[in-house]
Formats: sequence, C-alpha cells, structure tokens
Amino acid sequence: MPVAGSVDRYRSFFDRYPVLGLIGSTRLFQVSLPEAAGLRSEILAKAEWSNPGGSIKDRPVARMLMEAVLSGELPPGRRLLDSSSGNAGIAYAMIGGLMGHPVTLVVPGNASRERKQRILAHGAELLETDPLEGYDAALREAHRLARSHPETYFMPDQYANEHNWRSHYEGTAAEILEQTAGRLTHFVAGIGTGGTITGVGRRLKEHDPAIRVVCVMPEAFPGIEGLKPLERPEDIVPPILDWGVIDERIKVTIEQAYEGCQALARGGIFVGQSSGAYLQAALAIARREKASRIVTLFSDLGERYFSTGLWNR
Repeated sequence: MPVAGSVDRYRSFFDRYPVLGLIGSTRLFQVSLPEAAGLRSEILAKAEWSNPGGSIKDRPVARMLMEAVLSGELPPGRRLLDSSSGNAGIAYAMIGGLMGHPVTLVVPGNASRERKQRILAHGAELLETDPLEGYDAALREAHRLARSHPETYFMPDQYANEHNWRSHYEGTAAEILEQTAGRLTHFVAGIGTGGTITGVGRRLKEHDPAIRVVCVMPEAFPGIEGLKPLERPEDIVPPILDWGVIDERIKVTIEQAYEGCQALARGGIFVGQSSGAYLQAALAIARREKASRIVTLFSDLGERYFSTGLWNR
C-alpha cells in the first residue's frame, strides 16, 4: 500500500502526483554478512532508502501534508515550515514543492552537505542553526518563526503530529507483519521524532505483545545523524514519542555506527549512519539470544554522508 492509510482517502493525490504512489511498500530482505555468520538468529531489514526521497521520512511527510490539505489547514500556495536533521527536510522540499508549496526548512548546521544540497535542489529555502546546539535549536527556531509569522507559515511539526506515527502504524508496521507473516521476535529502531518507533511499536505490540521493541540510543555528541539524544535533562522529548512501547535501550557510539556502515557497504548495502547503528544493535541481540528473528530499518542512502567522513576509512 503506498504511503499509509486508506488508498481511497488519498486517491486524488496519487492521481495528481504519481510519485506519491512510489512511497512505501519497501522490500524486506535478509541481512547476510560475515559479522552474522554462525548466528542462529535472523536479521531482516526494510529497504527504506528506496523511497523516492531516499529515506523513510517520505512516509510521514507525505501523510502529514495530505492530511493538512484534506483538513483545510494547508491552503494552496501556503509556505511550509519545519525543522529537520535533513531527511524529513528533503521529503518536505520534494513533496511540498511537487504540491505547489514553497518550503522553508530549519536544520542544524552540521547536517550533511549532501542532504542540504538535495533540499536546495528541490527549490526549498534552507536556514541553519548552531551545530553545537543540535536538533533542539533547529526545532526552537522553527517554532519561533511559526509564532512570529502565523500568516506566512504552516508548520506540520513532525515532532508533535499524530500523522507521523500513524503513517508507520498503518504503513511500515503493516508491511512488516505482512512480509514476515507476523513472525518476528524483535524490532530495532531509534528516535528522531519518535514517529517510527511509536507507530511500528504500537502495531507490533497489538499483534503480539511478546515482540520486543529495542531502541538505539546515540551519544549526545558527536551523535549519530538522524537519531536524537534524549538522556540529558535539557533534551526536548518529542510529544508523539511513546516510551511505553520500548522494552530495551541499546547504546551505540558514532564509531560503532560507522563500523556498521562499513560492514554493510562490504556486503553491497550502501546506507547511512542510523542504519549502521541499527545493524550493531541487531547483531548484539542476535549474539546473545538464540533463534531470534529481528527486523530493523535501513533508513537512508549512504551517498548522503560523503562529507561527514563516514567513508574516509
């Protein structure tokens, strides 16, 4: 099912903007690497880089924008505004521009050059905040702009928009259950806005409460692009995040994430930092538990990280 939710509800969008029909329905494949040799557990991953915007963020952004149009909150030509670490920004720029909306994105200054270039290629306006202040500074600046210029901007606010997690509840999780015939023991993901782990976690728990939802936790600095640090008192917790679906947290450093990316690249899978981190967490589970069936997500393309030093090894 493209995007998420009722195909009939969104039919007019698919007819008018056919590229939206390319979002979702990503392949689930077995991860076969030397690092997993000899393990009795199985690691499966969703190929989220195959979405037209190159990441999993196409799913929630498409749904948030379509719902905003249907509700009347987003009239024709209104400027879109949101904060992003980069991938959602690309989705906003691509889909918003396609739908005829000018787009302004606020991103941390340390977002990879490739992602910022892709945002600009779609014609969006890009505002950068202090890289040392992380995602929260970009989020605060986007809210400041929205409050200061309510007549100019419509801000979907991906950190607080219920259609974010619902896109994964109705789309990503439904696909996982169909592709695995409902047979899995663990789901591994991280927290950016909280939408993925909340939506997928809720749907999987409804199917089988024994499925363990495992959250990858990054360092506060230098961090892992796309994953939000949440262990300091000052960190902003996304309103849509449901901690109740998370059974376990596994800490992964940036060096471990890089090593995971390198291992995947040698296996023919060229993906970004969060995917490397998810692989490391999945391997940790597979090594300690016998006969587990672990599902994770490879969120975006490796090409987005050449400028970060990820591949300079």
